[in-house]
Amino acid sequence: MTYTLTPGRWRGLQNTSTFRHVFTILAFDQRGSYAEMLPAGTDYAAAAAIKGEVVEALSPFVSAVLLDPDYGLTASQRMASGCGLLLSVEKSGYSGDSTYRKTEFDPAWNVAKIKRVGAQAVKLMVYYHPHSGALAEELEQMTAGLIAECHRYDLPIYLEPMSYSLDKAVKKESAEFAATRQQVVVETARRLSALQPDVLKLEFPLEVKHDHDRDRWRAACAAVSEVASVPWVLLSAGVDFETFAEQTLIACQQGASGYLAGRAIWKECVVMPPAERAAFLTTTARERVERLNAIAAQHARPWTDFYHPVTLEKGWYAQYDA
Repeated sequence: MTYTLTPGRWRGLQNTSTFRHVFTILAFDQRGSYAEMLPAGTDYAAAAAIKGEVVEALSPFVSAVLLDPDYGLTASQRMASGCGLLLSVEKSGYSGDSTYRKTEFDPAWNVAKIKRVGAQAVKLMVYYHPHSGALAEELEQMTAGLIAECHRYDLPIYLEPMSYSLDKAVKKESAEFAATRQQVVVETARRLSALQPDVLKLEFPLEVKHDHDRDRWRAACAAVSEVASVPWVLLSAGVDFETFAEQTLIACQQGASGYLAGRAIWKECVVMPPAERAAFLTTTARERVERLNAIAAQHARPWTDFYHPVTLEKGWYAQYDA
């Protein structure tokens, strides 16, 4: 089944994807975790400048960059002209305890402002577990409302659900949680794609530290593609680059529409001196991006398999109400 997209959302996906209609997106919207990565004493201006250096070096080679309002708007001014811009709408982190995570928003930041500053798409991250009962239902209602708001502004929305453990005694990195991870990610893809975000940004559906069977990797990614009614891209979740490259290959071979990766590409450079960082970005980081791009170009599923543009007739603009 394919869906009709309004003109702004169609253009938004065009502007954040490649000419092959797949996604090769650099993520650098980290805020709290980014501050923890930086050397002690790094001030706001320096942190924003590092983001700018990364974006300036790598944006010519990706279809879009995902940034945040706290540090990212300065960096966005250094983007390559042909690169699309996604901006995060949610606050960093969550409220509630570790087993009951609620998404929060800054009242001073919203979809209207994201539209005004020239972004082509919105990103919403939610901590979500399909078995969290009333919280899952609450998050689905909130997410549906945010999707509707983005669509009123004719902006596409990338939805990023992050899984977590509902048991304080069970860590997400544990073998016990890993045993449930595929079911959690697949059910999340099924439930949240039904809300019709334009793109899902998903975790790899297995914890590869605990499962080295590549046939199971392929089956898990195929299971995601089977239930997702919208395009999905793979996030890197901080894994090392070689692992992410293999995950991206398998995910794209099994139906993903590309990648949206951050730390796997650039994480080493944030603590480097400026000259060393510049060298890293023009060699190692660029080589990583180009390798991921080649995988997406050859194997990723075009988002146009899911969508087609609205048919326009003479005088269409009189009825156009985004």
